[in-house]
Amino acid sequence: MTRPVPQRPGPGQESVWDYPRPPAVAPSRESVEVWLGGVRLAATTRSVRVLETSHPPTYYLPADAFVEGALHPVEGTTFCEWKGEAAYFDLHGGDAVAARAAWTYPEPTAGFTMLLGHVAVMPGAVDRCVVDDEVVTPQAGGFYGGWVTSRVVGPFKGEPGTWGW
Repeated sequence: MTRPVPQRPGPGQESVWDYPRPPAVAPSRESVEVWLGGVRLAATTRSVRVLETSHPPTYYLPADAFVEGALHPVEGTTFCEWKGEAAYFDLHGGDAVAARAAWTYPEPTAGFTMLLGHVAVMPGAVDRCVVDDEVVTPQAGGFYGGWVTSRVVGPFKGEPGTWGW
């Protein structure tokens, strides 16, 4: 395993290598949007960011930020050692459906209660996610839900060869 060499953040940037483990939860007033099928499914300035070592932030939007009919609950759960059991949604926008592209923690563990009533979106599964007018680059690997913007520097977990970080 190659040891990662953190990039040095510039003015106004954060290094994901300065994020803690277990992750931190922080409110954000950034403008956040989610688009699918040519439709803006969600918009808010009341999101929550989960910040974990080596990962770009994952944004959780209040459920009420989503347009009616965008979130369709689906069967199945997963378990996060930090946040608890996640429930999933298909996202519907325009004529498009993004299967299991969003999740929530109906009963988040202590320390993550700020996530209650919030929904995260896998940015690679939708047309685009936007933070403060910047289109997000999805975290590599297809497993993680991180949102890469010019605000954060890596390297980021998810790229080939990073599984053991």
